[in-house]
Amino acid sequence: MQGRTRASAGPVVVVGAGPAGLAAAAQLRRRGVDALVLEAGTAVGSSWRSAYDRLALHTVRSLSGLPGLRIPREAGRWVASGELVRYLERYTTRFALHVRADTRAARIDAAPSGTGTRWTVTTEDAEVLRARTVAVATGRNGVPFLPPWPGADDYRGSLLHAAQYRNGEPFRGLDVLVVGPGNTGTDIAVDLAEHGAARVRLAVRTPPHLVRRQTGPLPAQIVGLAAGRLPDPVVDLLGAVQIRLTVPDLGTYGLPRARDGLGTRLRLDGAIPTQDVGIVAAIRSGAVEPVPGVTAFEDDEVRLADGRRISPSVVIAATGYRPGLEPLVGHLGVLTPTGLPRIRGGRAAAPGLAFLGYTVSLGGVLHEIGTEARRFAAEVAADR
Repeated sequence: MQGRTRASAGPVVVVGAGPAGLAAAAQLRRRGVDALVLEAGTAVGSSWRSAYDRLALHTVRSLSGLPGLRIPREAGRWVASGELVRYLERYTTRFALHVRADTRAARIDAAPSGTGTRWTVTTEDAEVLRARTVAVATGRNGVPFLPPWPGADDYRGSLLHAAQYRNGEPFRGLDVLVVGPGNTGTDIAVDLAEHGAARVRLAVRTPPHLVRRQTGPLPAQIVGLAAGRLPDPVVDLLGAVQIRLTVPDLGTYGLPRARDGLGTRLRLDGAIPTQDVGIVAAIRSGAVEPVPGVTAFEDDEVRLADGRRISPSVVIAATGYRPGLEPLVGHLGVLTPTGLPRIRGGRAAAPGLAFLGYTVSLGGVLHEIGTEARRFAAEVAADR
């Protein structure tokens, strides 16, 4: 790509103005290091701005703030996406962060020798920025993912990804199939039922680890933070016991308990538990009906794993995202075959290159981001 403009960005360029990118820039600022934050969207926290209306943090407010500024009490215990956006705006102002919106980083390359910098960041508009250090913080949810279902391209019904969903009002009176029993899928299924969808089915390929968001006064996040220090077999055992004691068995309703261990699944697949924010009651009341996973589409029908064919009005695929980092850094040899950074957590993946916000844990991604941002800033300061 031929750069039409060349500029010095300063010592650090941060790609992404979500929580991870802002926390990294703020921690650098506290150490006297300037950072330019590039944001592809129109403002900070763009992915949270486009989220479905019902979305709220599944981690408590007191443990979800970024370093240096608490989320205000008036945001409530379970912070809604709109409140989080306002918090990120205040965070940006509080630390006087230099955020350049509407600027998409297209490619990161090693800087030519003799320039005094390590990396160049080329934007979508062909501007080339030089920096000693680059932090990539675009998050795991970069590109909506649809499984390669046979027949999906020719499906005559309406098929959309959960990224396109805002609320259940447009689906009032319709027959809707939600695919995927994770936190997003169960949130959407409950929302559809509450907005008066005629029928809501939830397609489940792999039964989730369904946990209470809070048991008594104790939020699941506290348990998750403690469990994060234990070996997988112990987490698997404790998780199974806790689930059996606190969550009803929904097997007779079509949603069996998970067969594998909670800790093992997190480590192998990066899948966190599904928190019950109304899905248990919705399934038990019949408002949401679990069905087997989707195997194919054919004309206007959806084929399920048990051989059944159904004809919903709309299919909403809550099938996750991919980081989408390949165009940006795929040529640098720093990604795994699944597209995640090989080394993440704020540690150097290569001299002067780090990835933040890609680690999943039982303690919550925002809590993890705080640790990563502090680690990253300390490494940058030591490298000056």
